[in-house]
Amino acid sequence: MISGKNYVGNQASAQGPITFHSFDPKTNSENPWLFYEANDKEIDEAVKLAAEAFQIFQNITGKKKALFLRAIADEMEALGDDLIEVYMTESGLPEGRARGERGRTMGQLRMFADLVEKGEWVEASVDTALPDRTPIPKPDIRKMLHPLGPIVVFGSSNFPFAYSTAGGDTASALAAGCPVIVKSHPMHAGTGELVASAILKSAKDTGMPNGVFSNLNSNSYHVGKALVQHPGVKGVGFTGSIAGGTALFKMAAEREEPIPVFAEMGSINPVVALPSSLEKKGEYWAAQYANSITLGVGQFCTCPGLILGLKSPSLDVFAEALGNALGQKEPGVMLHPNIYQNFKKGKETLSAQTGTSVVADITEDVPPNVAQQRLLTVDGDTFLANPTLHQEVFGPFSIIVQADDASELETIIRELEGQLTGTILGEENELKEHSGVVEALKDRVGRLIFNGVPTGVEVCPSMVHGGPFPASTDSRFTAVGIHAIKRWARPVAYQSWPDNELPDALKNSNPLGISRLINGETSDKPI
Repeated sequence: MISGKNYVGNQASAQGPITFHSFDPKTNSENPWLFYEANDKEIDEAVKLAAEAFQIFQNITGKKKALFLRAIADEMEALGDDLIEVYMTESGLPEGRARGERGRTMGQLRMFADLVEKGEWVEASVDTALPDRTPIPKPDIRKMLHPLGPIVVFGSSNFPFAYSTAGGDTASALAAGCPVIVKSHPMHAGTGELVASAILKSAKDTGMPNGVFSNLNSNSYHVGKALVQHPGVKGVGFTGSIAGGTALFKMAAEREEPIPVFAEMGSINPVVALPSSLEKKGEYWAAQYANSITLGVGQFCTCPGLILGLKSPSLDVFAEALGNALGQKEPGVMLHPNIYQNFKKGKETLSAQTGTSVVADITEDVPPNVAQQRLLTVDGDTFLANPTLHQEVFGPFSIIVQADDASELETIIRELEGQLTGTILGEENELKEHSGVVEALKDRVGRLIFNGVPTGVEVCPSMVHGGPFPASTDSRFTAVGIHAIKRWARPVAYQSWPDNELPDALKNSNPLGISRLINGETSDKPI
């Protein structure tokens, strides 16, 4: 049942006067549930509880945290069709997407449970003392990762499960030993409340401290700003727009005690189509990229918004084939009227730029909030001269840029902002022939793809979901996969510390049985 209240720790609360409704983009009408925006008192109480919980939670064993994370996944599944129906009502996304995303979210929770249960994620390192070393004796020094403290997670608009209340940021922060306060996304506040109830039930059932999780509603900037500026908060996770993520990053940097903001923001995910790919498989790639551009109504952060190629008849044929394939795709409803209006404005702005030509456009009448896909083409020199054409249009939209030669292609890539992904289509031997293009792309992205599409982010240890700014605020980290946990921890060294008082991961006996770096050699043996 959806109450519309905030969860301040394990207590439901509705103290503030500001209320709002979520929205059904398919019916173009408000949903019936009334939500209460958190007020300053509720914000302060949530952070206070999180700080108190941290004193306990940071020292809870990996096995107990694993029980908590697995319980959340089980409770999400136990919510059944009710959760799926609310998700669909608040997002306009289909049932298959809802069930798939819920499965991914539960998988992420269980993945982090496995990680912390094993315990090796703390990267334990031991350098034993050399008291007889001359001229200066060497002390015993031991290091491991330690959780930061209370973390604020901002739910994303386009992934109501996987990047929201119990999504990757929350799962990885809890796994690290950090309490989490979620700033629920107003577009799917009901979905968020149901998932929050699953987290809190799991916390109670597994004996976690009150305050290990809170869920705060908000339909304005105030709650997010107050949380980021609160001195009790030690880190922030965000998935959303460049404007939103940049604003939070600046707020966090201007605090008396600056804190990290790990924001995953905009990306147009450039695709470089080398000559052979279009000559040999142009029709095939046109079909694949029509699917990728329209997947999820173009509302994936990895949507290919830019396709780069060398001027040639094969590029012209590919552009026509891609345009025809896009024209055959049924337009879909976007997540919210505001997102639809931004998409409409963005595609019209870019289409109005001098030198652009429309290759494909859907012009038939459609219901409200339905996005009509569009494909443009432009010369390389025009693209280079106009930064407006480099902007992301969030939705089913892409531009084909026709470069004069490989040198201009490389220049275009180097002029791009940081991106989540970059793709090369072609033959293996062409990678060496176009090594400058490959190196330029590598400098701009977090994930290099060969002969594929960027949509689809595999959740695995080797995945990097991040990239140079503005793809993310710190390109050294990933928001997907087990290494996402490292965002919420910092290294702590213990020098000449009594063995009995060391964390288990650093004790001589190695009671956890984990692999450690001992005097420069990897070992799971006791010292």
